[in-house]
Amino acid sequence: MPAKTVLLEEGKISQQYIFIEKGCVRMFFNSNGDEKTVQFFFENEGLTSLESFVNGTPGAFTVETLEPSIVYLLHKKHVNRLMDEISHEPGFLKMMLRIFARRQMHYNNELISFIRDTPEQRYQNLLNNRPHIVQRIPQHYIASYLGVSTVHLSRIKNKLAKGKPHF
Repeated sequence: MPAKTVLLEEGKISQQYIFIEKGCVRMFFNSNGDEKTVQFFFENEGLTSLESFVNGTPGAFTVETLEPSIVYLLHKKHVNRLMDEISHEPGFLKMMLRIFARRQMHYNNELISFIRDTPEQRYQNLLNNRPHIVQRIPQHYIASYLGVSTVHLSRIKNKLAKGKPHF
């Protein structure tokens, strides 16, 4: 799929689970005409608007590719059938709980960081813990993800480049 392909539109009911073989996908929502990036997903990761997918309610997010990508879209009926077939396998429930717990922990850490840390600290954490985002994602999406303007992100990067880690 080419870059900027919308895989799920905000307000629509999610009917597919998305698995990324190659490429990058972002999840975002519209806030008064301004896009707010929530998360980035890369190779060997899967996603959907989970609440929408599970409950059949309109999704709060748009999902789109950021670069040419190979993604697999597994329709909900196939996901449900697969879950029915393998749910009785030993260890399946524990594996699913680990996956959900890891994702939940990630989102909890993101929320805590947004409350506790300055934008500069959040950018430094991104550089330290998820450098592939800084290397692959356009700056305006990183700024949106950090909750700052592109101008503020440029200032943060300039201060770091000058060796001033404290702001």
